[in-house]
Amino acid sequence: MDLLRFVQEVNRVLWGYLLIFLLCGTGLFLTFKLRFVQIRLFGRAFRKAFGELNLFGQRAGREGMSSFQALATAIAAQVGTGNLAGAATAIAMGGPGAIFWMYLAAFFGMATNLAEATLGQLYKTQDDRGNVTGGPAYYISQGLHMPRMAAFFSIAIIAALGFMGNMVQSNSIADAFKTAFNVPPLVTGLALGAVGAFVFIGGIGRIAAVTEKMVPLMAGIYILGSLYIIVTYIPQLPHVIWSILLGAFDPMAATGGVVGATIREAARYGIARGLFSNEAGMGSTPHAHAVAKVSHPAEQGLMGIVGVFIDTFVVLNMTAFAILCTGVLDGKTTGIALTQRAFTAAMGPMGNAFVATCLLFFAFSTIVGWYFFGEANVKYLLGTRGLTPYKLAVVGFIILGSTLKVDLAWELADTFNGLMVLPNLLALIMLAPQVIKALKDFETQDPNHRG
Repeated sequence: MDLLRFVQEVNRVLWGYLLIFLLCGTGLFLTFKLRFVQIRLFGRAFRKAFGELNLFGQRAGREGMSSFQALATAIAAQVGTGNLAGAATAIAMGGPGAIFWMYLAAFFGMATNLAEATLGQLYKTQDDRGNVTGGPAYYISQGLHMPRMAAFFSIAIIAALGFMGNMVQSNSIADAFKTAFNVPPLVTGLALGAVGAFVFIGGIGRIAAVTEKMVPLMAGIYILGSLYIIVTYIPQLPHVIWSILLGAFDPMAATGGVVGATIREAARYGIARGLFSNEAGMGSTPHAHAVAKVSHPAEQGLMGIVGVFIDTFVVLNMTAFAILCTGVLDGKTTGIALTQRAFTAAMGPMGNAFVATCLLFFAFSTIVGWYFFGEANVKYLLGTRGLTPYKLAVVGFIILGSTLKVDLAWELADTFNGLMVLPNLLALIMLAPQVIKALKDFETQDPNHRG
């Protein structure tokens, strides 16, 4: 068995069975322990997030980012190629019912992400230059007193996101621009590497400035384009909603047998793609939430609810509805090609260009977010002396990824993603009492609290 097939088999076990059970189980556990916080404090979370919306907010620096900048950085990483290709893959493999299971996983994932963000705040610290930093490695080492497990997590996330993950993001952009505009992949890679280096060298201030502007812009453009398709095919909307509900429990009936899916496949692909997109429980977004300047740890925890909601129930949902409304599901086309077919069906030839442009924004924002998450773990392992080599390595992987066939890199990224989930979920379960305590204290102190 060659390396690619071996890694694929490992991922089949990890993502097909083990991690779906563990991620959903942890989300269910935290939902009950936190008394359905994603419902109780949903309104409060959104008032906090968008009541402070400012595209030209305070400059982030040594003391961290504003709460909205931290949320934008987290969403920048969450909203990526998975929102364009992930929903399409889930529908192609599991039928429309996969979307129902995406919703369910995201609902429980909101409690998980709240716990991650709160713990990131509780255990944030300063690096050797006095800059605020934090993330799972810090709450694993300080909260669980397991420094070796924290180091294992750090190595896994640097490999999964900083290196291989960013390689495949640049590959997705290069492929899309080659198809839509006939731009040579190397040209795209060099351009991405140059812009990426400019952002990385600027540190936390430039990263925050980029994400707080890019995230609302890119999400807004994609939502408007998707709404155009939905409105154009508005007579199909009741059928689409019914196919999602019916397909969750009878996939063959929902598609007329076009997609030979079972309930198990609908659930598996819906949950796996949904969790992979919103990253709840994976230990990535706490790095952004940890550096927010807030008055109470649980205050930033609420932003974890907002991040998952926007990723899955808004952006990912737009892709799903565009595909299902246009009726392009044929049981053969999958991934980004299926999304492109949907937009081309509604927009004509400009559909390909629209998807390619959105993919550029989505994937580049993910590159910025994933770089930042890896940076926090380089600091944990090596201190700030490791940052320059890390910056150069990430830029190199971005350029390299644009020119290569990266099937193995995709699979290895999935593997390391899976490996970093395990220590993070252990920490979330064992440190749950601290999250519960922090949330109760926040609700007691918050004079403006309303459900």
